[in-house]
Amino acid sequence: MILAGDVDVGDVIVLPAANESVLVTRVRFARGGLIFTVTPADGDSPEEERHVTMTTEVRIHKRGRDLAR
Repeated sequence: MILAGDVDVGDVIVLPAANESVLVTRVRFARGGLIFTVTPADGDSPEEERHVTMTTEVRIHKRGRDLAR
């Protein structure tokens, strides 16, 4: 789960179900999630910019208990 502020421009991350690291060049809020603009972290081909959408997950808490489980 990614919380607001966990990923910033300039961070190097590994996306779910991926083996290679990517550099985050832009973060935007959108309907249903976050859109990351990423490039390969090795810097070999910065023109290979792509957009990745991470969907949101809603959790309901009541008196300290996580009701989503």
